Amino acid sequence: MTVKFSGELNDKMKGFYRSKYFSATGEERYAGVTQFEATDARRCFPCWDEPAIKATFDITLDVPQNLVALSNMPVLEQKPNATDSTVLVTFDRTPIMSTYLVAVVVGEYDYVEDTSADGVLVRVYTPVGKREQGRFALDVATKVLPYYKDYFNIAYPLPKMDLIAISDFSAGAMENWGLITYRETFVLVDPENTSLIRKQSIALTVGHEIAHQWFGNLVTMEWWTHLWLNEGYASFVEFLCVDHLFPDYDIWTQFVTDMYTRALELDCLRNSHPIEVPVGHPSEIDEIFDEISYNKGASVIRMLHHYIGDEDFKRGMNLYLTRHQYSNTRTEDLWNALQEASSKPVGAVMSTWIQRMGFPVVQVLSSRQLDGNRRLLSIAQSKFCADGCEAPEQSLWLIPINISTPSSASAVSTVLEASTAEITVEGVGEQDWVKINPGTIGYYRTQYPAEMLEQFLPAIKNMTLPPLDRLGLIDDLFALVQAGKSATVDALKVIDAYRNESNYTVWSSISNCLAKLQLLLAHTPAEKQFGEYGVRLYQPVAEKLGWDVKPGESHLDTLLRSLVLGRLVSFGCKKTLAEAKRR
Repeated sequence: MTVKFSGELNDKMKGFYRSKYFSATGEERYAGVTQFEATDARRCFPCWDEPAIKATFDITLDVPQNLVALSNMPVLEQKPNATDSTVLVTFDRTPIMSTYLVAVVVGEYDYVEDTSADGVLVRVYTPVGKREQGRFALDVATKVLPYYKDYFNIAYPLPKMDLIAISDFSAGAMENWGLITYRETFVLVDPENTSLIRKQSIALTVGHEIAHQWFGNLVTMEWWTHLWLNEGYASFVEFLCVDHLFPDYDIWTQFVTDMYTRALELDCLRNSHPIEVPVGHPSEIDEIFDEISYNKGASVIRMLHHYIGDEDFKRGMNLYLTRHQYSNTRTEDLWNALQEASSKPVGAVMSTWIQRMGFPVVQVLSSRQLDGNRRLLSIAQSKFCADGCEAPEQSLWLIPINISTPSSASAVSTVLEASTAEITVEGVGEQDWVKINPGTIGYYRTQYPAEMLEQFLPAIKNMTLPPLDRLGLIDDLFALVQAGKSATVDALKVIDAYRNESNYTVWSSISNCLAKLQLLLAHTPAEKQFGEYGVRLYQPVAEKLGWDVKPGESHLDTLLRSLVLGRLVSFGCKKTLAEAKRR
């Protein structure tokens, strides 16, 4: 069947659209760009525009000679037109794929290129004159490809990989197979002016979109209801790859502040939604491209990864991708593969986290010291609500519970299935702390009685409690304060123990908590005293860091400096304000 049709190069940033930019001389120009996800391939050509209806695509473009023409596959041949100054560019046939991943770009671009260790030609296309700003993304992409090949145990299926910076682009980036499009600020690094936090964010975005080449493009969700599979999974894997490429970023600690706590904050509200949402009409799809699909999705996959272990996780992923390559899947297909690889009840455990909105709080009802360095904890689970109300329905989750002590990082590992349970922890002295959810991996809050909180303070002061536990402790405590389940005074007393803190992510969690309090106390008689409290808390770490980057300092110290100085200004610290003005 042949269909002739004509369409408009629209200005909606959807379908095949015109992207405005300015030349080096300030002249207004246009590029032609596509953005088809979720249902806009139909704006460009007639098609059954659904993820489960896959086809191969042969694309030919008739373009002006002076412009670059790109698509998913490499160029097969170029023929100049005898009658005018255009070129007929024919691209190789694509593998079988979904319509939303087809891509075309026509415009003026420079590029840098390199070949990855596994033989894939990688190019980063940039605006004319900004070629060098593509180097960082190129370096990340060429290293990520072999890492994923090794991790999934499946080679990248296309002969080339292009990354391109687009001036008018509505998403952050889009994982079109073999031609990934990015907003300029998500891919270009200017060594003179790009901040460290932005550079880190670019590394994560590049890792995220390349993960989709397997998880999303090679194996695609059957329908948009399963969108979280794509996005949650890629949001988890981007951290795996950045941790592999840049171990000094300490990126997993940052995962907790950037992804995990953000998801918890939204998911305890009444207007949250389950990770998996039934989608009926195309207009509903945009609603689920949100932080529940991405952040909560990534957080529960991180919990699952820890629950079954890295080796079984890798094996399960390979099984899933091999079994379903070039076709479509539902959430259950992933659980089945991971269950097969790990022999653990993945489907049963995960369904409670995917199909229900919200999350539990695990409360320690009592803690009793037994003879022979053993302690008996009585715990209960219930739904955690931001406004502190009791949940109308009795919700039970299957919660992977881990417990650590000063002598053991994994003293207990079990799954809490009922609403209450008793757990015996071995090797704990009378004064020792006992931490539920070490590493802040389980997607739930923890509530301790006052005497157990007290036992953490010495370990916080001398920083023997690991960073992620120091962070999780204060974040949970403050969420309980907001829900009216704990006193603000108790939280501030615990925060006071963090004066010697040196970890960036722990500070960003503390700052998040104090910023909320600061808003509440603004324009009240307590505002001045709260400012003084803040200055006393942040001053020691600011003095240690100073204002200027020290040679050889860690990535996280550089990030911490701007955080701490910014907070001191907001607390009205005279010394910091004076120095900021002087500079």
